Amino acid sequence: MTAGPHNVSPSADPKHFSTPRRPVLDPSQWQQSSLTVVVPTYNEARNLEELVDALFNLPLTNLRLVIVDDNSPDGTGDLAEGLAQRYNQNRPRMTVIHRPEKGGLGTAYVEGFRRALADGADFIVQMDADFSHSPSYISQMLGVIYATGMDVVVGSRYVPGGSLDDKWNWWRSLLSRLANIYCSNVLKIRVRDMTAGFKLWQSSALQEIQLDSIRSNGYIFQVEMAYLSEKLGFRIIELPIHFEDRRIGQSKMDVSVKLESIWRVWELLWRHRKRVSGNREPFAQARSTIGSGRPAAHR
Repeated sequence: MTAGPHNVSPSADPKHFSTPRRPVLDPSQWQQSSLTVVVPTYNEARNLEELVDALFNLPLTNLRLVIVDDNSPDGTGDLAEGLAQRYNQNRPRMTVIHRPEKGGLGTAYVEGFRRALADGADFIVQMDADFSHSPSYISQMLGVIYATGMDVVVGSRYVPGGSLDDKWNWWRSLLSRLANIYCSNVLKIRVRDMTAGFKLWQSSALQEIQLDSIRSNGYIFQVEMAYLSEKLGFRIIELPIHFEDRRIGQSKMDVSVKLESIWRVWELLWRHRKRVSGNREPFAQARSTIGSGRPAAHR
């Protein structure tokens, strides 16, 4: 696809942020927070416009959006460019990164995170484009950050108050839960929903993770990020959400993708065996319990 005015390269590297910067969390300023939402897309043309409109209708005056499109055959990238022209008329609000081919979920998020960090975002949200993650939770997630000072808020299906769409059949639900149990036992992760793709990060946390160290490129990417978050001692909280089945289009995740993740968990354990935080104590507290509808803190 021909590069347009919103195309960017992956040159914005978090290595340039030598000292992670934490914003001052003044509760009176939460609506003016510098927050960027990163959304990877592949064949999401039928969902994209509604999603973009919903995000920019949130009561967050400094919300920006980064779309990372993998040359979608259905024209998602072109549609994203048109939406960017609409929303960028008064000030930059939306960036579209065009990649030449389908490069995988992990690398898409890493490119989007790099762009958000380079643009100076204090908070970064990752989410799907198919409305399985409702944009309406973002304000609540940001409120939790301001109230608790956590490094990461996880939109969780598997804490009290969280739920799955009734359209999920028993087999799909079982695979998801077994994947979480398996990863939890191998990696000793206390987050209940470690395969969650809906998270809000403080930018300082993503800088400390060192995005150059991330190698996972499928859905195991979510596990790698959850593992490093706990290994580096981040303060993590799980916010219960309702996870909807996608409204339109087909899921990119099948049984083969999930099975591939089984052996990759062991690769993560080996590759990050020496990673420790220079600024924090490794996470070692017992798992917290929560009441229905309340977020679960992990430090």
